[in-house]
Amino acid sequence: MEILQNTSNWYDRLWAALIFFTRLPFWRIYQPPKNAYQGVVEFWPLAGWLTAGVMAGVLYGTSMFFSYEIAIVLAIISRLLLTGALHEDGLADFFDGFGGGRDRQRILEIMKDSHIGTYGVLALIVYFALLFFVLHSLSPADAALAILAVDPYAKMVSALVIQLMPYARTEETAKNKTVYRKFPAMAGIGLAIQGLLPIGLYLWWMQGRIEWSSLIFMPCLTMYFLYLYIWRRLRGYTGDCCGALFLLTELTAYLVISYYLA
Repeated sequence: MEILQNTSNWYDRLWAALIFFTRLPFWRIYQPPKNAYQGVVEFWPLAGWLTAGVMAGVLYGTSMFFSYEIAIVLAIISRLLLTGALHEDGLADFFDGFGGGRDRQRILEIMKDSHIGTYGVLALIVYFALLFFVLHSLSPADAALAILAVDPYAKMVSALVIQLMPYARTEETAKNKTVYRKFPAMAGIGLAIQGLLPIGLYLWWMQGRIEWSSLIFMPCLTMYFLYLYIWRRLRGYTGDCCGALFLLTELTAYLVISYYLA
């Protein structure tokens, strides 16, 4: 009965995911109930179809009019604007918290602080530098296709963290006042389809130019080691952890693609 009940309101959770993971005014079209936001992670990769499509389109389209370097910067900016830098904020808070916190409570306090620290600044600099250069190592067409495939896949892989450990805060102390729920089997199947379909089509299109096992498993390995680290230090995850996991697993996939195609 619980699974049936959760499946019946997929429509609300889908709208909640589009509202939560983007800054587009979807809320003007439909307002889902508050409890729908507990299941937004179930449609995180699907929201990635949108963000990846915009980023890939901007990169490939602007490369026809500007230098490739400018096109990459514009593509990165387009995703930052579309998502409100949601994941990048998580990455900075993650490194500030785990870099400066000596115990669980202090880590959570630092991550909730709206100010950015040295570890966060350095993490963003290194991340954006690696992202720029790894995309620059590919042709505009290869980079655009990689974005379309990797963004949803990395979000699918990162979403698994909510199944592996509890939320580290309470609903009252959470930044967005929402605690993600563990998703049922049917939602997990849907999540897998959202993430695996783009990466599967991409590998088929590459026709053996990339070793499929490396592209599939290396991001999973990154996620696994980060999971172990988060569990050892925090005994639970936060929204910032989810954002950091996504960006780091995504970057791992880009590095794999660059290794084979650059």
